[in-house]
Amino acid sequence: MFSKIKTLLLFNVLTFLLIGIGYLVGSFFEERFLGVALFFLIAIAMNFVSYFYSDKIMLKMYGAREVSEHEAPELHSIVDELVVKAGIPKPKVAIVESSTPNAFATGRNPEKAVVAVTTGILGLLSRDELEGVIAHELGHVKNRDILIGTIAATIAGAIFIVANYARFFAIFGGGDDDGGGLIGILAMSIIAPIAAMMVQLAISRTREYKADESGAQISGKPWALASALGKLQMGVNARPMDTNPATAHMFIVNPFGAKGKTLLNLFSTHPPMDERIKRLEELRIF
Repeated sequence: MFSKIKTLLLFNVLTFLLIGIGYLVGSFFEERFLGVALFFLIAIAMNFVSYFYSDKIMLKMYGAREVSEHEAPELHSIVDELVVKAGIPKPKVAIVESSTPNAFATGRNPEKAVVAVTTGILGLLSRDELEGVIAHELGHVKNRDILIGTIAATIAGAIFIVANYARFFAIFGGGDDDGGGLIGILAMSIIAPIAAMMVQLAISRTREYKADESGAQISGKPWALASALGKLQMGVNARPMDTNPATAHMFIVNPFGAKGKTLLNLFSTHPPMDERIKRLEELRIF
């Protein structure tokens, strides 16, 4: 419940940022704000195309290959058991040829979902730990985190577009106000995109905590997921993944490796690993 409330509050912050900068730019540039509306619609279209084709995009990008029960019997056995507990349809199962241990889920809804794991994870984790990882990914599917992430990306992208538009015309002659209005536009065009990115990343981290909790509930083994996360973090640190930064949030652990407890965590797609493990260790499943 707390994660739902936090996600809702963060979405409200994004919305207020968009409304605020939109109002400021609209009042300053008058009819030129129609251009912003056009780009906003383009941003929505691009993000929702990505949403509807997210499974194909991710699988193609990482060369993930769908595998049958005959090819990966243990993996399918784990998925079969967990989807019953999760109460969702069985997703497609895929394997990525990569020595970096990691996993991700994609697909716009539970009926179109795909769960993919790397070959590196299969050679690293025990069955219980692998169950924890798969349950985490099924948690993302059940919680519809692909949809939530797409909406957040759409709003944040709109803020970036409006801010860039405002900064360009403020610098190169847009608007008639030479005083405080111009300064306000420039300040907002710098601050708003940074704030939007931080909020979008905070939503991503909140959904990771929620998927950890959901995964622990589905598998009934929070300790196994905690153990798996520790192993995966060490594995990724030793062998970071060659990946597109735009898709980093899709993986169960940050594919670029861990960051320390610094302000950089505000710009991370994933929560601090020690905090994730601590929460799982404190979780009680009955």
